[in-house]
Amino acid sequence: MKLNTARRALALCSAAALVLGLSACATSAPVSLADTVARTPQLSTFNQLIEQAGLKAELNAAGPLTVFAPSDEAFKAVPAKTIEALNQNPAQLKAVLSYHLVAGKLAAADIKNANVTTLNGAVAATARAGTFVTIEDALVQEGELNASNGVVHVIDRVLTPPKK
Repeated sequence: MKLNTARRALALCSAAALVLGLSACATSAPVSLADTVARTPQLSTFNQLIEQAGLKAELNAAGPLTVFAPSDEAFKAVPAKTIEALNQNPAQLKAVLSYHLVAGKLAAADIKNANVTTLNGAVAATARAGTFVTIEDALVQEGELNASNGVVHVIDRVLTPPKK
């Protein structure tokens, strides 16, 4: 009798482990860059502005893209007048945000001391020293948020494209 009870308990535990294991596999599949940004709490401002600028389609496209996404803290350092001006000028907002997007998937290990062309057409300088990665004067705080169509690196500053 005790043997049957032990077998049943083992079978139930095995079945539960299998179900939990399969559900974990199903939820860990990468999602798009747009969804990755939307699901990352410290990128709520960036996410809102991406939607406002009409760039969500680019973050849902096949890609691959690398997104250098400023954190909410980075946006707090931008003067309110500048944010207000960007909110009133959709073309300028799109230009600033697309300066944070690079064609191709650049993992932290792939970033070199080099220049990359952003989606707005301007060039940005990247650098890596050990585990420290920068783009222009922004430091990558959290890297490698992988998505199905690229990667997101959270940075500590909002990048400003060069004047044309």
